[in-house]
Amino acid sequence: MTLRIQKSSDDQSTTFRLSGRLSASDLAALSEQIESGAGMILLDMEEVTLVDVEIVQFLARCEAGCMQLLHCAPYIREWISREKDRAAKV
Repeated sequence: MTLRIQKSSDDQSTTFRLSGRLSASDLAALSEQIESGAGMILLDMEEVTLVDVEIVQFLARCEAGCMQLLHCAPYIREWISREKDRAAKV
């Protein structure tokens, strides 16, 4: 399954529901979608099945920029944490 992005918004936030596999080749489309959002940006990752290192690094930057990751799989959450630690040491 390739990436599918569904957008919903209200007066205060924009939620992007992500489904499928996320890879570096999806970064441009995902970034473009995020830039179109208003208010608090929420990335609902409940249906994300696979990510690569570029996506993990992107998600770490998103969180640092005050976006929220919802329903993030434990393995992705752990990987993001390790990438943040690695980046802090550099």
